[in-house]
Amino acid sequence: MSTSRQYTLCRAVCTSGLALCLALLAGCADTAYLLQSVNGHLRLMAAARPVTDVLMDEAAPAALKARLELAQHIRRFAATELALPDNLSYTRYADLGRPSVVWNVVAAPEFSLKLKTWCFPVAGCVGYRGYFDEAQARAFADELKAQGLEVSVYGVPAYSTLGWLNWVGGDPLLNTFIHYPEGELARLVFHELAHQVVYAKDDTSFNESFATAVERLGTERWLARHATPAALAVYEENRQRRAGFLQLTQATRRGLQKLYESNPRENQGLAFASAARVVMKNAAMDNFRKSYAALRAGWLQASGQPVDVVERQIRGYDDWIARANNASLGAQGAYDELVPAMEALFAEV
Repeated sequence: MSTSRQYTLCRAVCTSGLALCLALLAGCADTAYLLQSVNGHLRLMAAARPVTDVLMDEAAPAALKARLELAQHIRRFAATELALPDNLSYTRYADLGRPSVVWNVVAAPEFSLKLKTWCFPVAGCVGYRGYFDEAQARAFADELKAQGLEVSVYGVPAYSTLGWLNWVGGDPLLNTFIHYPEGELARLVFHELAHQVVYAKDDTSFNESFATAVERLGTERWLARHATPAALAVYEENRQRRAGFLQLTQATRRGLQKLYESNPRENQGLAFASAARVVMKNAAMDNFRKSYAALRAGWLQASGQPVDVVERQIRGYDDWIARANNASLGAQGAYDELVPAMEALFAEV
């Protein structure tokens, strides 16, 4: 199908009033991708119920009701104390019956941390491609691997429609994150609402770093004013783990970046240079995983919880490390690369 016909189809599909949402979620250059995005988001919207309805539902679990009430407190705090949008976002709830709302696919070359990008109308160019169906995400990942790229597929608990869908209910609370510990729930809500405040087209690193800075600063305020000592302790333990993990991944990215940017010696052929880089890259990744093993052992020793409990809590880190490659490291960098500068800027205001 020609590009002009694809855009004609997009305009036809979007006459229902969902134009901005569809453009944000998928774009119109890939009809099949557009359709899976449309269908996936429409199913999500159909599954969402007003939080007030769930709270009045006698069949709804008490634990779920408690989390929804907490989420409403967090949402009000976001609006009144953090100047984040006060709209219909997170006033509805949907149980999708799966652990992730979408699965993102990211890809990078063998000797680069620069992510492959895909460009869409309105949303601009982004370094990932999201699928509502995990099998479709992995099938697309296989296509990218066949092109010689390193690929990572990871589940995402939430995404933002940047406020464009508030007229039909906004972004809902989801089963994929509603039972997070209090501090982690607040982090996610603040992060996603921050995307509705600032969104720079074609700049994933800026967008994610800004939202991450907002979530950190906002969560600290929330916990200081509202959290119980137990919630504070859980958040602090998670924060320390996250800080250690980020320090490790940042150091690894710096080392790999230096390796990838190095030039082969004049007396080396391209084949020799490539083989040498593979050896050095593999050594760097082996050292990365050994360093994580030491970090992990420290987490187990420092925690006052039973070992099996801590191991369940850090399983996500274990899985990420096991699959780490240029793509996943590049994606991680987009979330924290500019955060220190943004926090420093905030401190000066």
